Amino acid sequence: MKIRSVGRSNRKRAFEIRTWRGQFSFPYAKCSPAPSTSEPVVEVLVDDELGREALTYRLASGLEGSVHVDQVLEYNQDPHYMRDLLLYKLTLEARKHVDESPLSKREIIRRLGTSPAQLYRLLDPTNYRKSVDKMLSLLRVLDCDVDLIVRTKSA
Repeated sequence: MKIRSVGRSNRKRAFEIRTWRGQFSFPYAKCSPAPSTSEPVVEVLVDDELGREALTYRLASGLEGSVHVDQVLEYNQDPHYMRDLLLYKLTLEARKHVDESPLSKREIIRRLGTSPAQLYRLLDPTNYRKSVDKMLSLLRVLDCDVDLIVRTKSA
């Protein structure tokens, strides 16, 4: 995802990032090197060299740092990003279990009731157009139990 614009809020002590999904903030404390009152941010810009997917800032001392849009989305718990992260983790588990499974890929395809191309799309970690339902079906065919744990966030 590309960053449209970026600014800074010294009152909030955070960067303000605008993408096509909305506006997000990212606190200075999560940055490395971290801006402070003795090391303020003197310049912040959307970094074209990083494909407009990151912001780069410069401190008064001359030190520079970058923050990728994925860090911002993860910090803000963006639902779309969290879904993609879940799909990625399920895909890695599925790939591992396909490699370890005594079932042939042809048998996995037959049990899923799908095509070889669809199986390879499900096993592609860069494909985010697949559904969580299909990933759960694939893991079920591979004799895996998937548990979702919901717990109160700790401080």
